[in-house]
Amino acid sequence: MRKYDYLIVGAGLFGATFAYRAHQAGKTCLVIDKRAHRGGNVYCEDMAGIPVHKYGAHIFHTSNKEVWAFVNNLVEFNRYTNSPVANYKGKLYNLPFNMNTFNALWGVKTPDEAMVEIERQKAEAVAALNGREPANLEEQALTLVGKDIFEKLIKGYTEKQWGRSCKELPAFIIRRLPVRLVFDNNYFNDKYQGIPIGGYNKLIDALLEGVQTKTDTDFFHSPYKNWQNYAHKLVYTGALDEYFHYQYGHLDWRTVSFETEFIPQANYQGNAVVNYTERDIPYTRIIEHKHFEFFGAEVYENPVTVISREYPTEYQDGMEPYYPINDAKNNELADKYRALATQEKNVIFGGRLAEYRYYDMAPIIEKVLAIKEL
Repeated sequence: MRKYDYLIVGAGLFGATFAYRAHQAGKTCLVIDKRAHRGGNVYCEDMAGIPVHKYGAHIFHTSNKEVWAFVNNLVEFNRYTNSPVANYKGKLYNLPFNMNTFNALWGVKTPDEAMVEIERQKAEAVAALNGREPANLEEQALTLVGKDIFEKLIKGYTEKQWGRSCKELPAFIIRRLPVRLVFDNNYFNDKYQGIPIGGYNKLIDALLEGVQTKTDTDFFHSPYKNWQNYAHKLVYTGALDEYFHYQYGHLDWRTVSFETEFIPQANYQGNAVVNYTERDIPYTRIIEHKHFEFFGAEVYENPVTVISREYPTEYQDGMEPYYPINDAKNNELADKYRALATQEKNVIFGGRLAEYRYYDMAPIIEKVLAIKEL
C-alpha cells in the first residue's frame, strides 16, 4: 500500500511550502533531500551567533500582500532593506542607480542635471550604432545608461557573472536598467521586504513542522525513485534534465563558489552587500552576514563578524547549479524537457531547477499558493 499522498523531492522553498499546504489540507507527505540539511539554497548556518547565508544572500521582497501575510504568519521578519554599494577601483557608489550614484559620478545635485548627462551619453551610444539595433549586451547597456555607468558599474561585474565579454552576451539579457532620479538607495521597488529574524531556517522549520522529512537521501539513488510504490503523487523540485536521464542532453548552468571567513572585528565593511565591479578583482561581491540581522549599535554587541566572497564560475558536475543560461540552445533544450514534463502523470514539477527558470523567493511561494487542488 502507498503510505503517502505526496513524495516531495527537495526540501527547498517550493517543496517545503507545498508540504505545508498539503499537511494543512490533511494530506500525508514525505519530503526527501539529498543534502544534509533542509531549506535548499536559503539554508543558514550559525557562525558565532550570526546566521550565515550559506548559498548566497537571500532577501525576501514582494508586493503581493497575500504572500507577505503568509510568511509573516509563520515567522517574524526584520526590517532589513537591501541597499548594496558598488566598489570600483576603491571608490564607492550607491546602487541601484540613483541621485547618490550620479552625484558620486559627475557631481550633479539635481535630477535635471543628472538627466542631461545621462541623455548625452545615451545619444552618443545610439549614434555609434548608425541606425541598427544593439547586437550585444554592451551596446544595449550603453544605449540605456551611457558610458560611465556601464564601464564603472555594469561591465566588469557582468563579465565576471557570466564568464564572458559583454560583447559576447546577447542584448536581451538587459532589457531595461532602472534610473532613479531620487536619493533612494533601496534596491527593490516592492512594498514589503525583510529577512526572518534568526535566519531562513526558522521559516523552513515552520513550513515543515509536522511533516516527515529525510535528508542525505538522493531520489535517484534510493528506493524512492520508484515513487509509485510509496506515494500517489510526486512533487519534483530537482534538475529537469536529470529527471529524464539527460535524454536530450545536459542543460547548462552558471554557479557560484564561496570563500567564507571569520573577521576578528565587529564591523568589516559597514554594509551587507558590497559589489566589486572592477574586472580584475576575481569575486563579484563581499557579503557581511551580520548586517542582514543586526542594525545600529547591535552590530557592535558581537565582537566578530563573518564575510563571504562570491566567485561566479562555469558549472561542472557535482557543483550546485544556480543560474540557467538563457541562450537559444538551452531555451530550446529546456522546452523539449518541459514538453516531456507535461506528459508525466501525477507529477508536479516546481521551482528553479525543475522549471529551468530563475526565481526569487516570493514568486516561488506565490506559485505554490496558486495551486488549486492538493
